[in-house]
Amino acid sequence: MTNNIVDRIHRFNTEQKRDPELLKLKYKAMRSNVFTFYRGTCHLFYEDFPKNSPLNAAPSVWICGDLHLENFGSYKGDNRLVYFDINDFDEAVIAPCTWDIVRFITSLIVGSHTLGVNESEALDLNNHFLDAYVNTLAKGQIRSVEKETAKGLVKDLLSSLNKRDRQIFLDGHTQEKKGNRRLIVDHKSIAAKATVEEQQKVIKLIGDWHKSTQKDAEFYQVLDVQRRIAGTGSLGLERYIILVEGKGSPDGNYLLDLKLAAQSSLQPYLCKLPQPHQPQWASEAARVVAIQQRVQGTPPALLEAIVDDTNSYALRELQPSQDRVSLQAWDGKLGRLEKLMQTMGEVTAWDQLRSGGRQGSAIADDLIKFAHLSDWRNQILKYATSYSKQVELDYQEFCQKSSILPS
Repeated sequence: MTNNIVDRIHRFNTEQKRDPELLKLKYKAMRSNVFTFYRGTCHLFYEDFPKNSPLNAAPSVWICGDLHLENFGSYKGDNRLVYFDINDFDEAVIAPCTWDIVRFITSLIVGSHTLGVNESEALDLNNHFLDAYVNTLAKGQIRSVEKETAKGLVKDLLSSLNKRDRQIFLDGHTQEKKGNRRLIVDHKSIAAKATVEEQQKVIKLIGDWHKSTQKDAEFYQVLDVQRRIAGTGSLGLERYIILVEGKGSPDGNYLLDLKLAAQSSLQPYLCKLPQPHQPQWASEAARVVAIQQRVQGTPPALLEAIVDDTNSYALRELQPSQDRVSLQAWDGKLGRLEKLMQTMGEVTAWDQLRSGGRQGSAIADDLIKFAHLSDWRNQILKYATSYSKQVELDYQEFCQKSSILPS
């Protein structure tokens, strides 16, 4: 295998048959700063993770697989209440609980400059996350973060959402033309206008799905379809924003997000583990949706897996992209970031406990026992500190040599 970082990155992305134009945008974003580079290269992290690491012996749980600072956020549950949780499960698998923790801690070190904190402050934040994770895991009790239980920056986020008018969000992405509402193609939330063939494909996909599942045909009647651009790691994969009738809903029309589910980038490296075996999922979308439903306390609204002849897609209600904590809003008050790290550590532990005992994942007793061990914590900090330096070197090489890639 070549050690050329550009070749490794480009090979991974082209093997997934990503859209060439959107792949240009992904590479451009990855050049912008080292934290965005880290977010866009989850596959490198696990490709480099040592097969003989003692962290691989930790209890196996359902993990996000790509846990980092910006993969937490708010979402509206199927009960229409707003929660704060891990919100990205594209890479989710069953694996050692330490894999999510070490990827998160590395993200905190790599992203320290983006946050505007120094090395000692970053270590302090790491310890706040780890303290909260360990203490929560040791208790074995499961909770969720809602507006009433949130604190600091998370409380600010969830409180602001109560003031948001869903109609204003809908109007921000659509416009009325001759009495018909249509999506706005602005090249921000939508990459480009979908072709007629793409629109027909999505309309047929949704129609066949709600017929086979007896879902409400009037609610899911498609009014418009366009291509969507969002994220970093998944940028370039087939993705659409869909306007549906939403009939029967008190809010009128709905916006949906339909995203191609690709194989988890962790899959090739799970062979490093002696156990457990991954379940035989009906599709990649079934994997993403099932793990998200068992990890989160309340699943997002309208979360479904849809399968066609060759591909599968995760369908969900479109959530505003700004519904994540503003990492720059700490305003020089380190205590605000410390509370945020505490919440993220608690959420990670609650999610691992909540999904315990499912298809080979560790039960609560195993996780409680693990929390009382001490050696793994220093191992995580040591590896994350070391690997963050490798990320910086990879980023510099990528910036220097990626001129050979589309720009």
